[in-house]
Order: sequence, then structure tokens, then C-alpha cells
Amino acid sequence: MNFTSIINKKKNKINLTSKEITWLVESFLNGQIKDYQMSSFLMAVWFNGMNDEELAVFTENLINSGITYDLDGVEGPFADKHSTGGVGDKTSLIFAPLVAHFGVKVSKLSGRGLGQTGGTIDKLESCKGWTGEIEEQRFKEILNTVGMSIMSQSKNVVPADKKLYALRDVTGTVDSVPLIASSIMSKKLIIPAQSIILDVKVGSGAFMKDLQSAEVLANTMISIGKSHNRNVSVMLTNMDRPLGRAIGNAIEVKEAWETLHGKGPDDLNELCVTAAAITLVNTKKFSSLDEAKQKVYEVLKSGEAAHFLKDFVEAQSGDFSLIENYSKNFLTLHKIEVVAKKEGYVSFKSAEGLGYLSMKLGAGRERAEDTIDFSAGIYLNKTNGDFVKKDEVVMTLFTNISNNDEFLNEANDQIVISDKKDDTPVILKLILNSN
Repeated sequence: MNFTSIINKKKNKINLTSKEITWLVESFLNGQIKDYQMSSFLMAVWFNGMNDEELAVFTENLINSGITYDLDGVEGPFADKHSTGGVGDKTSLIFAPLVAHFGVKVSKLSGRGLGQTGGTIDKLESCKGWTGEIEEQRFKEILNTVGMSIMSQSKNVVPADKKLYALRDVTGTVDSVPLIASSIMSKKLIIPAQSIILDVKVGSGAFMKDLQSAEVLANTMISIGKSHNRNVSVMLTNMDRPLGRAIGNAIEVKEAWETLHGKGPDDLNELCVTAAAITLVNTKKFSSLDEAKQKVYEVLKSGEAAHFLKDFVEAQSGDFSLIENYSKNFLTLHKIEVVAKKEGYVSFKSAEGLGYLSMKLGAGRERAEDTIDFSAGIYLNKTNGDFVKKDEVVMTLFTNISNNDEFLNEANDQIVISDKKDDTPVILKLILNSN
């Protein structure tokens, strides 16, 4: 078997065999296939794609390149959730407690952020002492005692995908649906879960800019899930606007905590409740989505599930009192209020623009080695569809960086005030598992 025969087949749209794909991934990981060779394969996939069988085998080989987890000794059912990323996306911190309340264990791997705001791990690290670097046995213990646990992605998790992603990043092949889908699903499939809910973001603040391309990605990931006997459903959600009102790290954990006490913004409530309800139907806790949503809303409003977030953070050595006493613990040198220049309905030029503004305030990383300021971020006093009067505060910026004029100008540039209310829903489409 040799690389030349494989690349000739792929560039001529001839399907690869399982043995060829396995050899390809293993040879790339051990250095037998060089970066310049794999670059040509990635570009061939970008142009010609992979069929379902090829993609299932390719994903399986990514999974097998590193460690996998079993949940022996933990009583299920098990669920997982993944978001393709978005501005103000703290849904895992709300979804997991809601699902855990109904006896479904949430076992999850998460990563850090690069660009825009931090990832789930960064947000949780605002609770001083919290760590996602825990041993598998401790992971199981927390699942048994608390009902939810989130681990950091270690270097031993799908190393073939990490090596491929670094290459995709410099060869213009990041935006290949088969490569995106296999990358996401390889990390979801290393932990057993009867139900996986995928939140695929669509719009200016997301990787997938339009609904059609997002649907293609969603159906590709569902196909991979089915090939591995997993129950996968997808929510296509609106990322032309930020999710919720908080953008940052500690400020997003605070909003998650408030939401779990029934005090969250409507869009965040709807997304988290729907994701939880779909999971509860897929794990046979309820027979209908409407019934599940009603019950989850009741739990959300009552605050009954909130303790799961605190218990989980403390079980992984985090100081959750920092969030409970947020105003004392996350002060910044600068608090910049951005006011409306006229009255009307608020929207934003770009969710991505707000994300990059929060990064400049200190809430995200431009480079992997950058340090995050957990106290930095943005609070949207007014958000999409809200009516604002002239000189009312639209958003508040929190930062320890002395660059107020530039931050104020960038914030003003993102605010759009018009006579027409933006009533685009947060959930654009559901693609539910048909099993």
C-alpha cells in the first residue's frame, strides 16, 4: 500500500477501502506520511468529499489514535452535548444540571477557546482551583456522586485529529464538512453516551454562515453517529446575535447560575430547555418533546437543578463562592457604559464583532499562550429586539486594560438601532434522531 495510489483514487473520486484509510491515518501519525503529502489528501477531500462509509472509518481511526473512556461502574443513562462555538455560549453549564436533575449523567470533554471568548474550560477556571485535568477514576466518582463532570481534552485524546487540524489550519482546508464532522464526532465518541445533542451555530458569529451549509454539516455528523450506534440530534441555532446577555468568562458562569435560578434571558432559556428536553426524550425519560420541555421549564424556574453546577465545580476543586459573590470578586479597573445615540430597537452588526471586542478587553486569547482575564467581558443591558431610548445604556464593558476610547468606539460601531424589531428565533431548525 502506498500514498500515491490513495491520492490518485481520492482525486478521481474513487472510494477508499477501510484498509487504505486505516493505513493513511496510522502512517500520518507515525510520520511515514509527511505533511506535504497529507496536505494534498486534505485538499482532495475538500474538493471531492467522503462518502458515509469512508467517513465512518476515518472517524473510527481518529478515535483509535488515542485514549478512550469507559464508564464501567457508573449507572446511566449517559448524555453529551457539543456546540460548534458562538459568542456568549455558556449552554453546557445550564444544560448539564438540567439533565442531571432527571437522572441522566452528563459526561463531557471540553476545550479552551482561541479568539473571541474563552472556551468552557476557561469559563470554569474562573472558579479558582477548578481543574478539568482529572483521572478517569475521579471522573467516574464525580459522575456517580454529582451526576455531571467535564474534563479537559488531554494530549492523548484523538492525537491524529490534533495533528490533522494543525495542518488544515495552514492549508485552507478547515472549512471542509467531512473534516469538520469527523473532528467533532471523534471527540464526542470517545466517551459512551446514549444521547448526543449537537448545537450547530449559524450566522455571523459562527463558522457556518448559512442554514444550508449548517444542515449539511448536521446531517453528516448524524450519519457518523449512526455508524457508531449513537443517538444524535441537532439544533441549528442563530448566531447572528450573541447568546444571552453575558460575554466573557466569570460573567458567563454568573449568567448560567442566574439562569438555573429562573432568572435567565429568554433566548438562553429556550435553547437550554430545548436541548435538555431532546436529551430526555432520547434517553427515554419522557415520551414527547412537549412534555419534556414543560417539565424542564418548571425545574429551571424553580431553581431545583442549580445545585448541580455548584456541586460539580466544588467536586473538581473549584471555589464557587467566587461566583456567588461575583460583584466582590471580579472587579475591573474600568467599567465603560455605552449608551444609545437614538431610540429604537437594538440589534448588533456582528456577533463575531462583539466576540472580538470581548477578546480585546481581555476575555479571550489571540494566541494560545495569552492569559485570560476572568473578570473582563461585556454585559448587554439591551439585546436583540429590545427597545432603547436615547442615552440609555445598551452595553457595559469590563476591562483592566486602559484603552477606553478605542473600546468605546468599537462598541458603538457594533450597535444597530432601527425602527424595526429583529424577531429572528434563536432556534432555526431541529433535526431529531429518527431511531
